[in-house]
Amino acid sequence: MSQMFRSLSEPNYRHWFAGALISNTGTWMQRTAQDWIVLTMLTDNNASALGLTMALQLGPQLIMFPFAGNLVDKFDKRRLLMVTQALLGFIGLVLFVLTITDVIVLWHVYVLAFTLGMLTTLDNPARQAFVSELVGEKLLPNAVSLNSASFNGARMIGPAVAGVLTAVIGPGPVFLISGLGFAATLTVLLRLDKSKLHPSGRRGKGGVLGGLKYLRRRPDITVVLVVLFIVATFGFNFNIYTATMAKIEFGKDASGFGLLNSVMAIGSVTGALASARREKPRLRFIFGAAGGFGIAVGVASLMPNYYLFAASLMFVGFASLTMMTSANAYVQTTTAPNYRGRVMAIYAAVVMGGTPIGAPLAGWVADAFGPRMALVVGAASGIIAFAVGLLWMITAKDLRLHRDPKSRIRLHMSYQGRPPGGTGH
Repeated sequence: MSQMFRSLSEPNYRHWFAGALISNTGTWMQRTAQDWIVLTMLTDNNASALGLTMALQLGPQLIMFPFAGNLVDKFDKRRLLMVTQALLGFIGLVLFVLTITDVIVLWHVYVLAFTLGMLTTLDNPARQAFVSELVGEKLLPNAVSLNSASFNGARMIGPAVAGVLTAVIGPGPVFLISGLGFAATLTVLLRLDKSKLHPSGRRGKGGVLGGLKYLRRRPDITVVLVVLFIVATFGFNFNIYTATMAKIEFGKDASGFGLLNSVMAIGSVTGALASARREKPRLRFIFGAAGGFGIAVGVASLMPNYYLFAASLMFVGFASLTMMTSANAYVQTTTAPNYRGRVMAIYAAVVMGGTPIGAPLAGWVADAFGPRMALVVGAASGIIAFAVGLLWMITAKDLRLHRDPKSRIRLHMSYQGRPPGGTGH
C-alpha cells in the first residue's frame, strides 16, 4: 500500500471510505439541485434567498455544537451515525416527493434545510471522531486527508451529474438518488468488524462545555479555529459564487453551474491527496494555504469568460482543501481522544456556523454589486486570515520560528508546549 493510501490497509476504513464516497456523491447532488431550484424555480435569480437557505442549513451548528459534541463523546458513535444517516436520507426522499408532485415552495426548502442542519450538527462531529476509531491514532492524519479526498471526489462527481440530470429531466430524480445514497453508509456501519475498532476510551471531564474548557489550554488550536472562522464565514460561499457567476455573469444553465463545482473539486481532491502524503499536519500549511486561497479567489474574480473562470476554480479548490485538511488533521491528532467529539463539534461550528452571517452577506453583495464583488469579499477573507495566523506565529510565546535546512520553505515552526491531555505535536 503506497504512503498516500496507507489507511486503506485497515478493512473497516476501506469499507467506510467506499460507502462515504457514495453517500457524499448523493449529498452533493442534492445540494446542487436544491440551490438551483431556489435560484431559478422558486425565485427569480434571488441570490439572497440562496444565501438564506445556506444559512438555515448550516446555522444550527453555531448554536447546538456544545450539546452535539457532548452526545458524540457520551454515546456510541457508530449507533449515532446510523440514526443520523437514516434521517438525512429521509430528507432527500421528502424533497423528491415534493418536487415530482409539483407542490414544492420556498418555505418547504427553508424548513428542510434547517432540519438538515440540525441533523448535520450531530452527524458531522460523530463522523469526524469516528475516523480515529476506524484506524487508530497512527493512521489518523492520513485517514483525515483521504476523507477529504473522498468528500471532494464526490463533490467533483455529484454536481456534474446533478447538473446534467436537472437540465434533462428535472431535479426530482436528483433528490431520489441523494436519499437512497445514504443506504451505502448505513450498510457499511451495520457490517463493520466491531472487534477491530479503536475505542476512544474514558470520556473526558467537563460535560457540555468540556470542549471549550479544553481549548482554553490550547492556544494553538484556538488560533487555527479563528483563521478557519474568518475564511469559512466570508470566503467559503462557493455555491453562491458559482451559481451567480454561472447564471448572471455568464448566462449558463444548470449543467454549467454543476460543471463549475466539479472543476473546483478537481483542485480540492488534489489538495487533499497532497496532504495525505504528509506525515504530520503543520501550522505553516494552514496559514499559508489561507493566504493562497485569498489570492486564488482574487484572481478568479478577474477572469473575463466562463472557461477561464472555471480553470481558476481549480486553484481555489486546491488552496481551500489544503487549508481545511491540514487544519482538520492538526486539530484531531493533537486533541486528547476523550475530548475529540466535543472539540470536533466546535470545529464544525466554526467552519459552518458562520454561514448565517457570511452566506446572506455574499448573496446581498452579489445582488447589489454583482457576483465578482462577492468574490472580492471572499479573497479579502483569505488575506486577513493569513495575517492573523502570521501575527500569532510571530508573537506566540510557545512557538519558535527557526531555519530548517531540510525544509523547502527553509523555515520551521515548532510548538514548544505539550497540550494538556493531548498527543503532542
